[in-house]
Amino acid sequence: MVSQRKRPEVQIGIDKANILIEALPYIKAFAGKAVVIKYGGAAMTDEALKRSVALDIILMRYVGMQPVVVHGGGPEITLAMERAGLTPTFVGGFRVTDQETMKIVEMVLVGQINQELVALINSSGGSAVGLSGKDGNLIRAKKAGPVATRQPVVSPVEPEVDLGFVGEIVVVDDRVLRALERDGFTPVVAPTGVDEAGVTYNINADLAAGEIASALQAEKLVLLTDTDGILDKDGALIHTLSRKEVERLIADGVISGGMLPKVQACLTALDNGVRKTHIVNGTIPHALLLEIFTSEGVGTEIIS
Repeated sequence: MVSQRKRPEVQIGIDKANILIEALPYIKAFAGKAVVIKYGGAAMTDEALKRSVALDIILMRYVGMQPVVVHGGGPEITLAMERAGLTPTFVGGFRVTDQETMKIVEMVLVGQINQELVALINSSGGSAVGLSGKDGNLIRAKKAGPVATRQPVVSPVEPEVDLGFVGEIVVVDDRVLRALERDGFTPVVAPTGVDEAGVTYNINADLAAGEIASALQAEKLVLLTDTDGILDKDGALIHTLSRKEVERLIADGVISGGMLPKVQACLTALDNGVRKTHIVNGTIPHALLLEIFTSEGVGTEIIS
């Protein structure tokens, strides 16, 4: 009688096949759909995680999805500023950006990180093209208004700080993104913007990703960060949130600090037709695939 026990290598193969079968409905549902990915945090600095993210993006493209990547670069900008003898200053979560700082921001985001990410995707088997918000007038911006600091020095009235060349997005012209997608390329966007006079602005990458997802009417917006997602007051991961639940958590102070612009980007995207938004721990290898192609996911999804 032939033994019914499976050899270990056969069982491993079966397990892999089951994973593919689980992903099949999602592959079918998302074929031809745009997914905007905000790439940031530790996943940008760890070499193994960088390759993991690049392979996830390539696989998404090969199964028929249309990924668009928007990357950050805050730690790298800070390091470059310090090397230049400049002291970074933040107000309300935004980097105060004078003319010298803006030059460094553009050098790091457009000239360094963007090119490195494009090269990594292309050398791993994909076809990526790097863009800044200035290319094709992709991100039209205006100077952001002053921000109130919560550290009054003399006056009891909170003073306002001019953020310099920090921009607020006016409109996203998605034609260049759609043209690249039609020709089989994955756009990789550095979050700088330009106004009508040609002045360049530093744009928050989370907010840029939300606006780009809105312009594309993307199926999903996925934000990679260094935490598991949105945590409750006891530190437990919340897997799914509605807009009303998000607003309550903000009011209660559970969602605060650096998570606020991420949540704001998600709400903006939902308001403009994006079906689902996700905040995911980018330090988990293949977090993108686990969030998009499995029923459990690994982060927090925010829905309308």
